[in-house]
Amino acid sequence: MSATGTTRGPIRWKHSLAWLALLAPLFFLSYGWANQLAARRGVTDSIVFGWESAIPFLPWTIVPYWSIDLMYGLSFLACRTPREVNHHGLRLLTAQLVSVACFVAFPLRFTGEKPASEGMFGALFDALAGFDLPYNQAPSLHISLLVIIWWVLVRRASPAWRWVWHGWALLVAASVLTTWQHHFFDLPTGALVGLLCLWLWPDRGESPLRLAMGKTVTRPRLALYYLISALACLALTFIGGWGWLALWPAAALALVAANYAWVGPEGFQKHDGHHSTASRWLLAPYRLGAWINSRLWTRGQAPADAITEQVWIGRYPGRGDLAAGGFDALLDLTAEFHPLTRAEHHHSEPMLDLTTPDLPSLRRAAEALEALHAKAGRILVCCALGYSRSALTVAAWLLHSGRAGSVDEAIETVRQGRPQVVLGAEHRTVLERFHRGEG
Repeated sequence: MSATGTTRGPIRWKHSLAWLALLAPLFFLSYGWANQLAARRGVTDSIVFGWESAIPFLPWTIVPYWSIDLMYGLSFLACRTPREVNHHGLRLLTAQLVSVACFVAFPLRFTGEKPASEGMFGALFDALAGFDLPYNQAPSLHISLLVIIWWVLVRRASPAWRWVWHGWALLVAASVLTTWQHHFFDLPTGALVGLLCLWLWPDRGESPLRLAMGKTVTRPRLALYYLISALACLALTFIGGWGWLALWPAAALALVAANYAWVGPEGFQKHDGHHSTASRWLLAPYRLGAWINSRLWTRGQAPADAITEQVWIGRYPGRGDLAAGGFDALLDLTAEFHPLTRAEHHHSEPMLDLTTPDLPSLRRAAEALEALHAKAGRILVCCALGYSRSALTVAAWLLHSGRAGSVDEAIETVRQGRPQVVLGAEHRTVLERFHRGEG
């Protein structure tokens, strides 16, 4: 073993033990305190659907319900580096703090009484009853922790064991219902908190909290639009019935608002053309809306247009679009879209929609296009519509490669190839700075 390996092992174990020493007492103290507080308040409110009366009580499922305690400890063993240990610990800590805050601010009670159980299962239920009260409902902390722990265990498991962990995680998730510990509403809200913790402390890249630290609002108008949309979705949750489903788009739009205000394109957590699991699920409603919008705006238009014989500008490709257009290379400039298809040569430089990218991002994109030009055949440079980010990048590449001698010539070349492009005064300014060699 290398010197690095011998030092990392002890450090990782020390970090793991330190986190467990912090989290275990914090869990019992904070969770128990929130339970007792709700009991003293005499909480009677519940969120329960009529169909939940059909959920059976299955005493044996107390075993998978309790198993999360063992999984909790095993999850630290699956972490390989001090960073992984620390981010895993921070996720678990964040889930605890967010959930307890919700239990205190919006206390709920489980309705109904559990049937009596005997034998080993009865003993496990008695042990649970000695600590747990029928409060601390939404979001289900059990589910939040399960999402975080499941992700760590699945990432490190062999292909065969992944299916085992997937199946057991589903059983643990179902057990919160079949042990009559939670109502259904608690499960999706718990999953939402778990995914939020994965997003806040990602496997790759900086935490959105660190990225936003010390920043002033950078794109206030767009951030405000998304925040208002998030609040509108949140208001829909109060109509009752299935209105609670609006929580998902509300959370997605709130995160997008944060990305536009402080975090930047890194908040979409797109690396090598793929989003993180947390970003992919949390932002799914937003991505669906953005996809529909891109198809509506470009309906009846060519999916892509040639700027040079080799370089084309177009909207984000769907399944089969690259093959239909004969493209063997893709320069993806979207932060929001997850790939539906892959090119032989692929490069991603995430940029926020409806904004002018900074000079370093634009320069990296132009250089990536030049590299693709040297080794690929037909290249598609895409953004959501093929109107702005892609047009700006190709104009910068024309300047970078000497194919255009001025900003006006570069913009005109792009507009001749794709007349719909939108390049305003801010785009022209950043191109002029790019041409002068700034950034």
